[in-house]
Amino acid sequence: MEKIEVIKRNNPFGLVYDDAITENIKGKVNIHPVTYKLNGIDIAANVYTPANYDPSKKYATITVAHPNGGIKEQTAGLYAQRLAESGYITIAADASYQGASGGEPRHTDKPVYRTEDIHGMADFISQYPGVDTNRIGAFGICGGGGYTLKATQSDKRFKAVATLSMFNSGEVRRNGFMNSGLNTIQERLKQASDARAQEAAGGKIIYSGVASITDEEIKKTNTDLYREGYIYYYRTNSHPNSTFLYPTSNLLDLMTWDAADNMYLINRPLLMIACSKADTKYMTEEAFSKAVNAKEKELFIIDGATHIQTYWRPEYVEKAVKKLIEFFGKNL
Repeated sequence: MEKIEVIKRNNPFGLVYDDAITENIKGKVNIHPVTYKLNGIDIAANVYTPANYDPSKKYATITVAHPNGGIKEQTAGLYAQRLAESGYITIAADASYQGASGGEPRHTDKPVYRTEDIHGMADFISQYPGVDTNRIGAFGICGGGGYTLKATQSDKRFKAVATLSMFNSGEVRRNGFMNSGLNTIQERLKQASDARAQEAAGGKIIYSGVASITDEEIKKTNTDLYREGYIYYYRTNSHPNSTFLYPTSNLLDLMTWDAADNMYLINRPLLMIACSKADTKYMTEEAFSKAVNAKEKELFIIDGATHIQTYWRPEYVEKAVKKLIEFFGKNL
């Protein structure tokens, strides 16, 4: 594998995806950086408004939840922009404790907070000029997809639900990716317990995850999700606010949580998009099978794509966006 180029981008809004907005132009999709409070924490978000946006009119609106380790300036922003190009108001927010949002300790990844972030996007965007509160949909990518499933199990403000390359954070933290960690569950719970004890005693926060990685280490990574993910997050679409780290003590919450639990509570139209070559496809299939009360549901497969390729490759993004527009157009 040749050395992977680190791509430097100089977007005035901090966006690191291709064809991102570089200036607000009248008559085109515009981006509006906003902040709001959620449980005492400052949340940083971007609102995308469609071309010729008129705040006196009413628009269908979609919340977009970013992947684990991701932020609003990466693929979440890409999809928020593309959906706005089709006439929707969209919002992509950094999760609490992550990205440009506030909260300590940094990079906290607890399911209850990530789920609350999606409720919080609905809180804020419902008050935004032009939003039709009877036509709000939820969309989540990767880990954001799992948290979107959980948020929409209870929050009936969302009239339609969609996920892309859904990642069940609890299942993976508990069982390991592709069930590779079943023999170390108790050992990892002990490590998480010890980490929490250290924090409670005023000690240093211990982090899990990958802070940085060499090209050689990437080459030796044998799962598509992580190998391509390292390239995306640390090379081609890197951003200083994006990181794979999270406090080890968070595993106490993550390992007892599961995105696919209580899927029967979703009684809205449901679209789950997965990829034929994705090593995460099993998570989407598992959750989808449990959505027995969805008003109508569809599992849509993007042929030939891997998980991370849906974040950036134009041909796969185009297929996902086309399907999302069809789905939300019918159900919002």
